[in-house]
Amino acid sequence: ENPNYVSAFLKAIFISICCSLIFIFVLSFLISSTNLNENIINPSVIFISAISILIGGFLASKKIKKRGILSGALVGIIYMLIMYMVSSLLNMNFSIDLNALIMIGFGILGGAIGGILGVNL
Repeated sequence: ENPNYVSAFLKAIFISICCSLIFIFVLSFLISSTNLNENIINPSVIFISAISILIGGFLASKKIKKRGILSGALVGIIYMLIMYMVSSLLNMNFSIDLNALIMIGFGILGGAIGGILGVNL
């Protein structure tokens, strides 16, 4: 059986983005309705992205059934490219700073870990 790789990746990335939107909504609700400090936003967004990508990497490699690190990392790279483009267009700023590099690194790492888990579980 030969899985449709493109379909598996697109579905995984879509689910990753949906997870991020849900988690970001919960974070924004918590920040607006409690005394949580706004300084937690950047680390929380990095964590949320990594977890969402981990989920997507897991799902993609579970469907593909091989090359978990590669398929998960690829989900992370594509997800981060989409988020970078959307963020850059919204902010009209196409620069990459240290925070963006950290986020990209955690995204790729999260995807790779999810890919390993997806192949092996």
